[in-house]
Amino acid sequence: MPTKIEKDTATGRMTTGHEWDGIKELNTPLPKWWLYVFYISIAFSAVWVLLFPGIPLGTTYFKGLLGYSTRVEHVENLAAVEAGRADVLAKIRATDVADILKDPATATYAVAGGRVAFAENCAACHGAGGAGQSGYPALGDDSWLWGGDIHTIRQTLMHGIRSVTDPDTRMSEMPAFGQILDREQITTLTSYVLSLSGAATPAAAVMEQGQTLFADNCAACHGDNGQGNREFGAPSLADQLWLYGGTEAEVAGQITQPRHGVMPNWGGRLDEATINMLAVYVHSLGGGE
Repeated sequence: MPTKIEKDTATGRMTTGHEWDGIKELNTPLPKWWLYVFYISIAFSAVWVLLFPGIPLGTTYFKGLLGYSTRVEHVENLAAVEAGRADVLAKIRATDVADILKDPATATYAVAGGRVAFAENCAACHGAGGAGQSGYPALGDDSWLWGGDIHTIRQTLMHGIRSVTDPDTRMSEMPAFGQILDREQITTLTSYVLSLSGAATPAAAVMEQGQTLFADNCAACHGDNGQGNREFGAPSLADQLWLYGGTEAEVAGQITQPRHGVMPNWGGRLDEATINMLAVYVHSLGGGE
């Protein structure tokens, strides 16, 4: 509660006139050093506001007496970096990707640049270092849908897979066999498909029926022995590399109602030099042919 302002007998300081439960508040001044620092900070801030941009003025802003801008500096730095690597990027842009591999210095630069571009554009689906994940193929093994030579990799990067905006995109389509075969036939076919990679050992009768079903419905794309066909983008079924999972239920689900992945046509998004560097980088991951 408010009381009269008076001098405290114990400290000799004046009170503020506030009292709580008999305790009076002293009017103790701030230390002089603190006040000096505070005043200097105010003065420094005033000078800073005048020297550097920061005051909005309608649709523009006060640019400061020094005319300095971190944004302008950043743009200038980027331009300097671009100018410094313009020659090597021009060379990569104009050189066939197979010839890039023959020049160790250019190939090393392309791999480094491709690693950065991969992290920015591809790793979200294909994983760091092209390790792959469910629904997105690994790029470090030697199992390729369309082929793993450098030109084929570049073609896939340029035009994508099932990209609706590119007429030259890679295209493959697996029928929904759930609308063609009955449940028993799908179960039999699933067992046979798993047997191609040694993941299952069906009975002789199931193998015979499954082989007939496979020959009638699958071999035209996947090959007689399930070895795959790159012309159609049909994966090998004779290894144990599965894009959507290799359990009996997962394989049966893909046969019944197949999933079809989509990859963007990067040719419409990235420049030629970046595409070439990406092709070289993906080829270097271990599965390049």
